[in-house]
Order: sequence, then C-alpha cells, then structure tokens
Amino acid sequence: MALEITDANLAEVLKEKEVVMVDFWAPWCRPCVALSPVIDELSKDNADKPNLAIGKINVDENTGSAASYGIRGVPSIFFFKNGQVIDKIVGSKSKAELQAKLNTLLS
Repeated sequence: MALEITDANLAEVLKEKEVVMVDFWAPWCRPCVALSPVIDELSKDNADKPNLAIGKINVDENTGSAASYGIRGVPSIFFFKNGQVIDKIVGSKSKAELQAKLNTLLS
C-alpha cells in the first residue's frame, strides 16, 4: 500500500527519502481511481528500496500542497530527488513507464 501523504507530513517524507514519487489525486477523478492500484503495486514491488517512498496525496483534503506545487490537473505524479522536483507527469501512465522512471532516478 502506498504511503498516505498529507500537508502535514510531505516535507518530512521528502527529507527522509532520497527519491519520492507522489501521486496527487482526487476521489472524484476516474483516471485517479484507476491509477490507484498501480501506485499501490509499485509501492509493494519497491518495498525493498530503503531510499524510496511512493505515496498519494488527496488534493481535496490537502489544498496547501496542491497549491504549492501548482497542481492544475489530476492525476499528477511528481518525482522528487533529494527534496527537489525532478520530473512530473500529468495524466495516467502505465506501471512499466512509472517503474522505468523510478529506476532511472534510483540509479
């Protein structure tokens, strides 16, 4: 299961892990709901990587984080390395595409 990220713990997660993938989502967004199991699978598949965190942040409940990262459409997947945004994807992507991006950041 992916980490539940909130306005309150996002900064701590970004500080604790070298690479962080955050899925900005909303419960009313059908592509977000469809992507959710993929994010959970990626989290499970990569559980053995201690320097990686994969999480989801509900933009309706965490408007501060959504505003600070300029989220205009969901799903938006942000990739952080050492606390800095390295890349972002707006819209759904396949599990393989997301894993490839994580592999690049972890290498």
